Amino acid sequence: MPFVNRTVSRFVLSTLTLGATVSAVLSPVAAQTTLRPPSVPLVAHDPYFSIWSNADNLTDGPTRHWTGQAQPLTSLIRIDGKAYRLMGDEPKDIPALTQVRLQVLPTRTIYDFEGQGVHVTFTFMTPALPDDLDILSRPVTYLNWDVRAVDGKTHGVTLYDDASAALAVNKPDQSVVWSRQKAGGLTALRIGSSQQPVLRKKGDDLRIDWGYLYLASSGKDARQAISSREACWAAFNSAGTLPSKDALEMPQTVSEKNPVAAVTFDLGNVAAVPVSRHLLLAYDDEYSITYLRQNLRPYWRRKGMDAAGLLRKAEQDYPSLQRRCLAFDTELMADLTRVGGEKYAHLCALAYRQGLAAQKVVADANGQPLSFSKENFSNGCIATVDVIYPASPLLLFLSPTLAKASLVPVLKYVASERWKFPFAPHDLGTYPVADGQVYGGGERTEDNQMPVEETGNMLILLAAIAQHDGNADFALPYWPQIRRWAQYLQEKGFDPENQLCTDDFAGHLAHNVNLSVKAIEALGAYARLCELRGNMNEAATYRRVVQGMATRWMKEAAEGDHTRLAFDRPGTWSQKYNLVWDRILGINAFPPEAAQKETAFYRTQINRYGMPLDNRQTYTKLDWTVWSATLATSQGDFEAQVAPIYDFLNDTPDRAPMADWYQTKTPRKEGFQARSVVGGVFIKMLSEPAVWKKWADRDKNVAANWAPIPVPPMVKVVVPTSQNMPATWRYTTEKPAQNWFAAGFDASSWKEGPGGFGTDGTPGGVVRTTWDTSDIWLRREFDFPSGRFPNLQFLGHHDEETEVYINGVLAGSFGGFTGSYDLLPISDAGRAALRPGKNTIALHCHQTAGGQYIDFGFADVQEQKQKR
Repeated sequence: MPFVNRTVSRFVLSTLTLGATVSAVLSPVAAQTTLRPPSVPLVAHDPYFSIWSNADNLTDGPTRHWTGQAQPLTSLIRIDGKAYRLMGDEPKDIPALTQVRLQVLPTRTIYDFEGQGVHVTFTFMTPALPDDLDILSRPVTYLNWDVRAVDGKTHGVTLYDDASAALAVNKPDQSVVWSRQKAGGLTALRIGSSQQPVLRKKGDDLRIDWGYLYLASSGKDARQAISSREACWAAFNSAGTLPSKDALEMPQTVSEKNPVAAVTFDLGNVAAVPVSRHLLLAYDDEYSITYLRQNLRPYWRRKGMDAAGLLRKAEQDYPSLQRRCLAFDTELMADLTRVGGEKYAHLCALAYRQGLAAQKVVADANGQPLSFSKENFSNGCIATVDVIYPASPLLLFLSPTLAKASLVPVLKYVASERWKFPFAPHDLGTYPVADGQVYGGGERTEDNQMPVEETGNMLILLAAIAQHDGNADFALPYWPQIRRWAQYLQEKGFDPENQLCTDDFAGHLAHNVNLSVKAIEALGAYARLCELRGNMNEAATYRRVVQGMATRWMKEAAEGDHTRLAFDRPGTWSQKYNLVWDRILGINAFPPEAAQKETAFYRTQINRYGMPLDNRQTYTKLDWTVWSATLATSQGDFEAQVAPIYDFLNDTPDRAPMADWYQTKTPRKEGFQARSVVGGVFIKMLSEPAVWKKWADRDKNVAANWAPIPVPPMVKVVVPTSQNMPATWRYTTEKPAQNWFAAGFDASSWKEGPGGFGTDGTPGGVVRTTWDTSDIWLRREFDFPSGRFPNLQFLGHHDEETEVYINGVLAGSFGGFTGSYDLLPISDAGRAALRPGKNTIALHCHQTAGGQYIDFGFADVQEQKQKR
């Protein structure tokens, strides 16, 4: 294994004076082991702008999007005329400079390299400062190089960095365009897709292909170019320069031409005094989220700021942000270490970046923050309540405003006419489109939903926010729904029916004892909300209900020295992680010995890499294990349960952003990666009231007066889909002739069947003809009425990649999946091909994994005025 220094015991400050710039870093002093992340966060902002190194050394492989797709960033250094690699495994003919240290801190990742008489400290600083959403929401990461001689000599040094156009597309076969612009004293190189399909794709394994990537730098010794990476590498390797002119031929396909935005810095002769240079890597998506069919801008844009303004302000703030990030990292790591131990602190530092990078902060119509998380590497859902719940400790501890911003979209959705059920929803759609629940039965049926799970989650989180605020004001606008949830849990919560919980990968389970705990704690949370609201009679009533449930639970869940997995399953056990709120929120429904008894039993169940989730399997959930560990009354017991998680992260061969679902006997992940749920490891900090108050009180963001829920447009069906009445299609699952989509193509030999086409169980589908192969091609004739349709769109449901032709003209290409019938844009060429009377629509759908479904029609969309 390539050498990586893994030593650190305590954090000390060292300040290096770098000309006019002060670059402060945390320096380790040798002693104990530190974390070897399975993947190292480099640029971690949101589900689309999220770049990692899946290797021990930064030069061992290409940098990658969290999904695993290569999104190369390259850094090189010339020392006395010879080039070396600092980042990336290419170009292969340039050797790597030896990496000697790696530190991952809450806002910074720091690499140290040494060789040829030179020491390089290479820092990625993402100033995700939770007390300041204006800063946290900026999609800007600073790359900083500190270079000094360590052999008593001087050395000629030139730095190189580039960013691939792959960062601006979903797939490398897409084409890009570029330009350069001035932003104050910065020169900004800009790259974006040529098509700019804003918010047109939704799904899980997707990358952004709208908006623009920026590489910005300043200084007399800085040079910039946009050209092929091979041309840039060759010029730097041979002479320490870049191509003299930007490439002009565009658009270019990323996979064929490999365009990059590149920068060099000529440092001249470097001696023992460090020399520093930095650049800004940014991504402006312009529009980030669709919420109930209203496109929302990123939070940093809410006052009209554009990309140039963003870069100017980010450059201006750089020195102060260095100091703030240093102070934040130092104090937070010290508190984490004191409360949970050194291994816990390293775990939290890694979870911090990942937890924030799996969500996006946008502005509503009133400029107030809304935060939408993505259910990464699961189903791609947006604003999933049982993802918000485990992720919440990070937000509750450091930014109660962000915790509120995560719940507001759900609360407003539930308060609308859309949501008909007495329990809370699972999700708001598929990222980045939050147009209503798609999980299970969507908005149509209770089947395969998580009623007790999600309802309990919402009540507990509302009480946790009120715990910090000292009042229930945040919950008051939604009180009718909140009371309805409490009534539901009082009726259904103690002994849950055969339903899913957040651990839905384990399947349905009736009489779930841990889910029962959640319902009891949630009702206790509701009683607390009633108290803070001044409803003392109602609070007392629910206190009695909670106490009665808890007493009954202690008796019926008992299994000797522990409690059962399900009330009706003797000889079983499970983690009771939901019990953690009893002490944190002061609910005190259960006697202290309940948690003590569980903790004592857990000590007997720990495997090499952690404690299983329950007796059925040897896998576990990282977040829930830390919650269960927090039940312990001694720090020693807590650290004993955390240490195997630390070992899993050090030993796993699965090099991807931290997995939260993994095996406990071998260090292999089961699934999931890069999810925000790892923010749940901060639950231990909530169990220390004084520490929680200290950090949460620093949240200086003021959020109130959130905008009313967006009014969805009126949708008038023009050509029906098969959702309600089946339409007949010609179809084939064998690859047809090349002109299969042409208007006059003869498809009489194809099979005939009613839509929709797919497999049973695909969310939102109405399957009338089974399609279970990888591809299907369909055609049908339809009558298009005469008249004006100013905002005509497809009304379709596709799972997965789909091409749509109208009368032989490509009218739409859609990646990912919809999860339900949805509005999709028609290209200008597609609209122009439509005519009153007979028309032909032809579809090709390709499926890779999971469910599959295809059906299309047309609708006209009429916007309605926003209610105030």
